[in-house]
Amino acid sequence: MALVSVHTEWDPLEEIVVGIVFDDCQFPTTDWVFENAHVNIPGEDPSRLPKGPISQQVLAEAREDLEALVKVLEDLEVTVRRPEWVDFSKICSTPYWEADGFNTYCPRDTLLAVGNLVIEAPMALRSRQFEAYAYAGLRRDCIEANDKWISAPKPKLLPESFTVEESGNVVLGEQEPIFDAANVLRIGRDILYQVSSSGNRLGGRWLQSVLGDGYRIHYTDIYTGSHIDSTFALLRPGLLLANAERVSPTTLPVFFSSWDVIYFSDIVANSYHEYAYSSPWLGMNLLMVNPDLAIVESAQVPLSKELRRHGIEVVMTPLRQCRTLGGGLHCVTLDLRRQGALERYG
Repeated sequence: MALVSVHTEWDPLEEIVVGIVFDDCQFPTTDWVFENAHVNIPGEDPSRLPKGPISQQVLAEAREDLEALVKVLEDLEVTVRRPEWVDFSKICSTPYWEADGFNTYCPRDTLLAVGNLVIEAPMALRSRQFEAYAYAGLRRDCIEANDKWISAPKPKLLPESFTVEESGNVVLGEQEPIFDAANVLRIGRDILYQVSSSGNRLGGRWLQSVLGDGYRIHYTDIYTGSHIDSTFALLRPGLLLANAERVSPTTLPVFFSSWDVIYFSDIVANSYHEYAYSSPWLGMNLLMVNPDLAIVESAQVPLSKELRRHGIEVVMTPLRQCRTLGGGLHCVTLDLRRQGALERYG
């Protein structure tokens, strides 16, 4: 049996990766892209962007909350895997630059699973180009299970790959395919792909060429900041949760014209340590266990009530350092296997 089989964001979940924080987790210290082409968070001073070792208090709380999430998933009879330790303080180099690494808090950013294929994403940060080493054991198991595993072309990530617009938004050029896996949401044969500071159109074209004619890439650039999962959450077939601060009926992607849309605005801003690496909208970053059950961060009581109003039960679990470390419940997980066949989707 294939280890990896996932076609949507909502089919019944069977196996997943949950991120992990080790004592030596860090923010990169020598990544030019991280320092100069990073998305600015409103109200935060870019000069205070975190670098180096992360507070042990932050790591302790993050570790405790990730372990609680693992228990929630295991109680729901979901198999859980974890990333392996990598020494991200080491300097890695290409012919064009040197950089140290990041951490393994957010597996969603690094690997993209579509069907029985896993793709190591051509990520937008230099410091994350070798992050897939944390999944070497998973890669071996996937290959032994006859799944497909490929690595996208490694981008050069030179300064000319990035442009700062008058608005202050950082956009990627089209010199080479670049995208984080978290720029993508799966809807059977349809793939929603966000063009932003962490993914360009050429990256989407490369992804289309790999997936082939059996899939259709749909581009959206409503939010040019970074990943897609603080703008849209796919709840079940025909039901979409949308960030009302960024999305309106007039800007909704045409693909969702026949869907019911929850335009949600009542987000609760999670606290953070020293610097908010993510906006408050990380609170809508949820994980669907099946079409009738969502895992939601424990501070997001208004969101949980809204989901229940639409017939979706909710399990709440804390992720106290999500904004400090830049990852909500969708970010810190990577679903590997969900029930359901691709043939169900036209």
